[in-house]
Amino acid sequence: MAHLCYFQENMQDPKNIASTILSTAIQRGPEKTTCPSEIARMLFPGDWRNHMKEVRDVAIDLHKQGKVVMTQKGIPVDVDHIKGPVRIKIILFDKSKT
Repeated sequence: MAHLCYFQENMQDPKNIASTILSTAIQRGPEKTTCPSEIARMLFPGDWRNHMKEVRDVAIDLHKQGKVVMTQKGIPVDVDHIKGPVRIKIILFDKSKT
């Protein structure tokens, strides 16, 4: 039973990670960014470093879906060739233009 509790506490559904990324990015607005480590700390406070790849992979998926943009030094990055730290920024669409 202890193993199941550990699993439930330390594994997050990718949808939960995605919703946390999106809600945090939306709250910050299109002019500000968030770091993947902030998301990992929110979801996995005890061992967030062990979940950075998981968070980053979900952020990459969101980037490929056009929901966020991943940047380095404020410039959009090729998510298939990331080297170094990245930031996540929400993409907001102007509904009046659709």
